[in-house]
Amino acid sequence: MQRRGESEQPVKGRRNKAPRPKARKAPSAHLAADYLPEQFDRLKRERDEAREQQAATAEILRVIRTSPSDVQPVFETIVRNSVSLCGGLFANVFRFDGELLYYVASHNVGPSYADMIRAKYPMRPDFSQVSGRVALTKSVVWLENALTDPEFDQRFPVAMGWRRLLGVPMLREGEPVGVIVVGWAEPGPPSKVQEELLKTFADQAVIAIENTRLLSELRESLQQQTATADVLKAISRSAFDLKSVLDALVEAAARLCDADQGNIARERDGVFERVAEYGLSTAYTEYLRTQPVIPERGTAMGRALLEGKVVHISDVLADSEYTFVEGQKLSGFRTIITVPMLRDGTTIGVLGLTRREVRPFTDKQIELVTTFADQAAIAIENVRLFESVEARTRELAKSLEELRTTQDRLVQTQKLALLGQLTAGIAHEIKNPLNFVNNFSGMSAELIDELQDTLKGISLDAKARTEINELTDTLKSNFDKVVHHGRRADAIVKNMLQHSREGSGEHRLVDVNALVEESLNLAWHGARAEAQGFEIKLKQSFDPSAGGADVFPQDIRRALLNVISNGFYAAIKRRAEINGGDYEPTLMASTKNLGDRVEISIRDNGIGIPPDVKEKMFNPFFTTKPTGEGTGLGLSISHDIIVKQHGGSIEVDTKLGEFTEIKVILPRVAALLPARS
Repeated sequence: MQRRGESEQPVKGRRNKAPRPKARKAPSAHLAADYLPEQFDRLKRERDEAREQQAATAEILRVIRTSPSDVQPVFETIVRNSVSLCGGLFANVFRFDGELLYYVASHNVGPSYADMIRAKYPMRPDFSQVSGRVALTKSVVWLENALTDPEFDQRFPVAMGWRRLLGVPMLREGEPVGVIVVGWAEPGPPSKVQEELLKTFADQAVIAIENTRLLSELRESLQQQTATADVLKAISRSAFDLKSVLDALVEAAARLCDADQGNIARERDGVFERVAEYGLSTAYTEYLRTQPVIPERGTAMGRALLEGKVVHISDVLADSEYTFVEGQKLSGFRTIITVPMLRDGTTIGVLGLTRREVRPFTDKQIELVTTFADQAAIAIENVRLFESVEARTRELAKSLEELRTTQDRLVQTQKLALLGQLTAGIAHEIKNPLNFVNNFSGMSAELIDELQDTLKGISLDAKARTEINELTDTLKSNFDKVVHHGRRADAIVKNMLQHSREGSGEHRLVDVNALVEESLNLAWHGARAEAQGFEIKLKQSFDPSAGGADVFPQDIRRALLNVISNGFYAAIKRRAEINGGDYEPTLMASTKNLGDRVEISIRDNGIGIPPDVKEKMFNPFFTTKPTGEGTGLGLSISHDIIVKQHGGSIEVDTKLGEFTEIKVILPRVAALLPARS
């Protein structure tokens, strides 16, 4: 059985044979010689061209893969392969941003041609160049002979010796983002093959541009997020150091927005002062410190404050309203953007960035600057709130301290009032028998004198008269001592009453210098009246700006008299101890303006105060004077008047054997307690 598909073999001996196929007619020798080599060469040439195109495409793709963030190597590879595969004289690549064409790459052009093309670009697209025609028409443009096109700028073909041009657009979503141009030396018709090849290169260039754009946006986004996080971290960590936060913020804003310089102005007491800067020269920084930002149209910052919105000036030299000429010359900026910093609709500052070249900021950069301005406003507001809370805390702490002081002083006053009442009662009870003792002691001393006179007329023997005289003299001496100590007891009672009972004096504003001078004169005249031969040198050094203080004048005068009298005593005692010599007792009174307080200083060159005495010198009834010369209440009364009654303070500086200086510091206005006389 014969299988299907097998040809039937001839059988031996059969008479009828299978038909034989017709033989083809061989071409003539001349036709074969012409056809086969030509077809072969064409196929080989097409194969070689395809291989070259594949190799060029692979190379461009490899460059795209290895340079994802830099499109320039891709452009350079494209122009080189365009010249090679198209047999052209040169090739150029241009970028288009929707407004201007930028020359970015070329191959096989000389320096003079490169200089010419750089001088013409960037440019707005027009029909004087193939690149402009492609950008405007968004399509392929063939220029068969540049010298015969009346619209074309013929300086280039004449100077460089080319005639034919092909321009192919790089399209992304139908819009041109660039142009590839190839030129040939000779004029000629279009070539579909060359056009398709450049279209392929243009598509690859668009892929490279898009990849670079996406990667750039991703990096920018990461940088922005990182910078924002860093600024927020700085705000949270350095809430109390606004200067460092604003410096970091303006630096990040300038760096991410590709600005050369930046500064921030902040409102303080109605004046906008620059508080942070980045990239500024020393001379420009010093100049800005003398130029507060004023809401006006002459400066970009002032304009932002005036309008309360973003101000973007592409070229300050082309802005007729811009008058910040001196600052612009010092800094050299041309493009500037300023963004107001707002809080509840109120402008609290302004952020500005500048570029030295005329290059406007993009919408994305403007949005980013606005974000940084918002962060700066947050930082300023945080510090303002913190300072407000801190100030309020200080005020509350001060009020609490004043309340405690007032309470202590009121308690002290109540104690003194009770003590005064008790002392007054005791004094009345003591004073009557004390007066009786003093009076009758004096009278008894006088009676003894009379007794002695009477006894003179009586005849007595010598021995009896001597005994009687001794007895009367002893009695008189005893009565004199009783009188002396009775008077001392009376003085102590009076001082106790002065120290403890409430008085009826009124406080008023007095001239401090006049009060001190009056007290000094009273003390000096009083000392001279009490002690014959009293001499001491007085010096005065009054601050003309010492001014006045609201005090109880009588009480302050009493306190100063006590302090001055102690200074007199110390100086005179030192003179007595060294037995004269060239030592001259001296006391100096001075005043000093301390703003809301005033200082009164009493300094003597006396014996000084030992440390153990200094600790107790303001205690009641403590004295180092001999018996009968002091009660120990003078400095205690002075301390109560100055510290407890007037809310002032007393400072003591002394050196044993050389000097003592007592500084009385009084507030200008104090929560005064009632006076005590």
